[in-house]
Amino acid sequence: VQLQASGGGLVQAGGSLRLSCAASGSISSINAMGWYRQAPGKQRELVASITSRGRIDYADSVKGRFTISIDNAKNTVYLQMNSLNPEDTAVYYCHGDIGGLGPGLYRYWGQGTQVTVSS
Repeated sequence: VQLQASGGGLVQAGGSLRLSCAASGSISSINAMGWYRQAPGKQRELVASITSRGRIDYADSVKGRFTISIDNAKNTVYLQMNSLNPEDTAVYYCHGDIGGLGPGLYRYWGQGTQVTVSS
């Protein structure tokens, strides 16, 4: 199983970006997908997650600005980020809690995509 993230870049404060993360490989089920971020000198933190049952969680700092969604047919999770501010600057990592050929679920990670917000 592989996760391929895309959509990062440089944007001015107040702007928007949309991140995508596609899971591929021998996938039997996806329990949840989501996004973490890590800014320089800080710990990785949860940004948003969505489960197969539709439960959505957001970090308090992004509520009302970011929207997570999932396309189950494409095994792809999206993160629409609006009203970006410099504090959102970080490397964004997608994850998927995915079942493959064997039993159980495993957490897979994408390669990370840089989001930089200029003031």
